[in-house]
Amino acid sequence: MSNREPPLSGITVLDMTRIMAGPWCTQNLADLGAEVLKIERPLSGDDTRGWGPPNLMDAEGRRTQESAYYLAANRNKKSLALDIATQAGAQAVRRLAAGCDIFVENFKVGGLRKYGLDYASLRELNPRLIYCSITGFGQDGPYAEKPGYDFVIQALGGLMSITGEKDALPGGGPQKAGNAAADLMAGMYATSAILAALHERSRSGLGQHIDISMLDCQVAALGVQNFNYFLSGEVPRREGNAHVNLAPYQVFEAADGHVVLGVGNDGQFQKFCAAAGRPDLAGDERYLTNTGRVLAKGTLIPELERLFRTRGRDEWVGLLDAAGVPVGVINDIAQVHENPQVRARGLKFSLPHPVCGSVPQVRSPMRFSESPVAYRNAAPLLGADTQSVLSARLGCSETEIAALQQPASLGEPR
Repeated sequence: MSNREPPLSGITVLDMTRIMAGPWCTQNLADLGAEVLKIERPLSGDDTRGWGPPNLMDAEGRRTQESAYYLAANRNKKSLALDIATQAGAQAVRRLAAGCDIFVENFKVGGLRKYGLDYASLRELNPRLIYCSITGFGQDGPYAEKPGYDFVIQALGGLMSITGEKDALPGGGPQKAGNAAADLMAGMYATSAILAALHERSRSGLGQHIDISMLDCQVAALGVQNFNYFLSGEVPRREGNAHVNLAPYQVFEAADGHVVLGVGNDGQFQKFCAAAGRPDLAGDERYLTNTGRVLAKGTLIPELERLFRTRGRDEWVGLLDAAGVPVGVINDIAQVHENPQVRARGLKFSLPHPVCGSVPQVRSPMRFSESPVAYRNAAPLLGADTQSVLSARLGCSETEIAALQQPASLGEPR
């Protein structure tokens, strides 16, 4: 067993984010070993503390302020209840920033300037500070002042135009992704950018400002669909569960359920046809190549739909697994966590929690052979670490700390 510390041990992050994109980023940094100091508004805290139910229940079965939404993105952090709308609160955050490596915020563009917590102000105090701003639309452009929320970004950024069933079919029409895809993608891009800036700082000795736009991230994450449009001039449309560039690569209805078939190359199609007992399809000139199969979907897919209805779901999975053809069933979330591979990887585990004893978690997918992720604490109670952090880092007395925690405002929305 290695005795090396997690990758970001010794790095301190000042986290002035809420909702999902920013907290997802800072939870990644916390999982990697950074000390993350989450600044929250006194009394109310991160907006998502109230985004329930479901919420944690205490020992008496009473609903607490700890919502599932908040718990999902704030593990391994310390919570400080400070109101930056007060002069003393803003000054305390500035003093903390002077000793931090990373500052992450998702206020409206320019929203922190009046508190002296913008990049230009903090750079004067700490030239090595890496300052990451996560906003809906970025620091410039005609939309810069608009608030950004996941649902709106999924719409504006094109994701909803390619998600959902075809318009002509029952249930057709635009759909958002089933989770906060734009938020999560922005959080991941922010994580990557911060880690790159840390590496660059090791050469230059200086920090810098990172501008993460949720809209930018969503457009970039369209991936191949951007290039389908660039090269063909045709606007991609909703294809339901089918793939626009591969065939057969979609959901098929078996005799007793649904099967996902993912044929990624011509060899896999040959194996599929052999396993399915349809060598005639493999030898059909229309279907010899992926290009041919995509162009001939109109005849191939109805043929396969009839074929799949001749066997049960599990029979198809066993048959195609044995042939090395990508195949799977569609799990709900409960089935995901009972899946033998998910269980073998230990993705679900628990951390102690002061309200209910323990709270379930999902393990970080980032796995290191020698400097593993460390799980220190579940998402903290509001203000749980205010006294210990301000006393240790700023030398504040109990009286000073009590005064700093008095709210003067509800703060600024994103």
